[in-house]
Amino acid sequence: MLAAAGADDGGTIRAPESSGVAARNAASCAPTMEERMGTEKDYVLGTHDEEIERLGLQNRVWLPRASDAWRRAGFTAGQTLLDVGCGPGWATLDLAGIVGPGGRVLGVDRSRRFLDVARERARANGIAHAEFHELDLDEQPLPPLRLDGAWSRWVYAFVRDPRALLARVAGALRPGGTMVLHEYVDYRAWRPSPERAEFAWFVEQVIASWREHGGEPDVGMALPLWLVELGFEVRELKTLQAAARPDDFVSRWPDAFVGVGLDRLVELGRVDRARADAVRRAYVESQSTPGAFQLTPTVIEIIAIKRER
Repeated sequence: MLAAAGADDGGTIRAPESSGVAARNAASCAPTMEERMGTEKDYVLGTHDEEIERLGLQNRVWLPRASDAWRRAGFTAGQTLLDVGCGPGWATLDLAGIVGPGGRVLGVDRSRRFLDVARERARANGIAHAEFHELDLDEQPLPPLRLDGAWSRWVYAFVRDPRALLARVAGALRPGGTMVLHEYVDYRAWRPSPERAEFAWFVEQVIASWREHGGEPDVGMALPLWLVELGFEVRELKTLQAAARPDDFVSRWPDAFVGVGLDRLVELGRVDRARADAVRRAYVESQSTPGAFQLTPTVIEIIAIKRER
């Protein structure tokens, strides 16, 4: 998702975690969209500093649910695991902690900038059994692997041919290997209370921008069917959604997306600054109302086992 702010105890909106003046100064020195596109493969959500910070916050919010899914999937010490679309490697290093030095975790992503951040974090933490590969998930094959498990979160929603990517990941898993996926199934379920027409419009703009770039926000509706076709048994299937109040930690994830997301839509030329500011004001007003909450976009959790042949 895109990023904005968490609410403090007084119900006002605060800046995203770990930022303030330093982040604004970094942003002012950051390359333009055109410069970034010339040096690396950009994403519809961008690869700038604010997006790296947002993804770190997102990983912290979602780590309890991801860790629970990894446990139920049987991810454990000594295994070889793949983090598909690893971004800056936040989850990759969490997985490295599970498999330990006797195991191996590979993160793959198209963004060189994200991967540089991931490699530096692995080096700084003394994690030698996590490695990162730069490749375009729409165009390039995976490294030759025999995987015990694969993990992905909000990756298939952003590629042009999600079934083809799923087939490549499936082919790298050993028989009995496990795939764990978190993807959206109902992005329009994201609604604040009190509701605001400006916010519903913003959600539609997010959906349209992803589709313009070849993605499908609700790709989770098709994934279980494709997995069965590819020779998997879908062991577990459930939806994940939160009713989050402004001071709940989970609210910091959608809060963050509102701010960064609106800025990105302006950068892409889909939304003008005045309309973006109106959406931001409507969101802040909604979530500053006594008794306010929001429903987060609905996610599907899939745990699937590759059948023995």
